[in-house]
Amino acid sequence: MSILRIIFAIILPPLGVFLTVGIKLHFWINILLTILGFIPGIIHAVWIIAKND
Repeated sequence: MSILRIIFAIILPPLGVFLTVGIKLHFWINILLTILGFIPGIIHAVWIIAKND
């Protein structure tokens, strides 16, 4: 399942974070980072997925 979440994190970072933690603070931070720049959103999403597995 984590491989699938990482793939989602690369394609659409907030979706990967949502599947990992739900709608919490990290989800909203990731949306903000994705709006400000796509690469920071990807990095944050992969970090959250790796930290919670």
